[in-house]
Amino acid sequence: MKILIVADDFYPHTGGIPEHMLHLWQGLRSMGHDAKIMAASFGKNYPYVDENIIRLGRAILVPWNKSFAVLNLSLTMPWKLRRFLEKEDFDIIHIHGPLAPVLPYYVLKYSNAKNLVTFHAAHEDSFGYLFWEPLLEQYFRKISGLIAVSEVARDSVSKYFPGNYRIIPNGIDTARFSPTVESMGYLDEFSPKILFVGRFEPRKGLKYLLQAFPIILKRFPSAKLIIVGAGVLERYYKRYIEEHIKRQVIFVGPVSPDDLPKYYASCDIFCSPATGQESFGIVLLEAMSSGKPIVASDNPGYKTVMQDGEEGVFCKTSDVQSLAEKVISLLKDKKKMKRMGVKGRAKALTYDWQIITKKVFDFYTEVLNSGD
Repeated sequence: MKILIVADDFYPHTGGIPEHMLHLWQGLRSMGHDAKIMAASFGKNYPYVDENIIRLGRAILVPWNKSFAVLNLSLTMPWKLRRFLEKEDFDIIHIHGPLAPVLPYYVLKYSNAKNLVTFHAAHEDSFGYLFWEPLLEQYFRKISGLIAVSEVARDSVSKYFPGNYRIIPNGIDTARFSPTVESMGYLDEFSPKILFVGRFEPRKGLKYLLQAFPIILKRFPSAKLIIVGAGVLERYYKRYIEEHIKRQVIFVGPVSPDDLPKYYASCDIFCSPATGQESFGIVLLEAMSSGKPIVASDNPGYKTVMQDGEEGVFCKTSDVQSLAEKVISLLKDKKKMKRMGVKGRAKALTYDWQIITKKVFDFYTEVLNSGD
């Protein structure tokens, strides 16, 4: 089967959509299918380079929904894309992310394949969909299959584009993220260690963890906060670190795909205090697969992945005191931490990418055989 996986957003810009696309593409190719990725060009620093990853247009980051969205600009995109699609003659075109009026819009416009869309986002209202709905609705009718990564993502988009959505969650590479992965050696001397992984943007909630950390240090003076990620708000977040605790906070910066699992392996607790607009929680799956207990904010998307008191505990969203108390309580109970890590690993195995890729491919086959 010839398959094109499409989004404006892809590596080196990190996040749930690039991670999903990468592993779905790898899984489909391992099954013997001719799968390709098409995404925007970011100009440099590509962690994945392959002749089957096609770059079209030029990406710029713009603030959107308490995050940063990718806007793909190119005057020649329609002409180049139309020629590419005619030449390749795909069976399935699978779009990821919002039906933005850029690359996904043009793909649907020129596609002669069966078109599917996976929606990843969670939001209460979308000004973009309200604004562009008259334009997008004509191309929405060309979509043969609708997927959402969770009920939260489905409910967010279905009020603008009603339809029969198949729930197929994000997956996790359970061999890459595993309790057997070696740690980052330079961190071994520190204990306990709290890990944050994410982009430096408001909805990831890093500022609340930085504000909670001095409270945690009062109970665990030797604790270290390990922060993996990057973004334009780094200098802003560093202002939340009080002078006398700066040595206890390590800003690692962005890390390679090979090193990321080692940081999970190095921590005692993983913490994700996201403020909302989370449809799922891939970072929670990464921590679970690594056998680590979790403290996370109680937003609806995270509740689709983790059960409170089982694989981790929830704190109140945007509540510094609640976050600190939950971390302290968990650090005081080593047996509970170990038990949560074991339960998390068991749950993560049910999200292994081999299982998720098979579900997606079965849906492809269903759509192709539907005759619509």
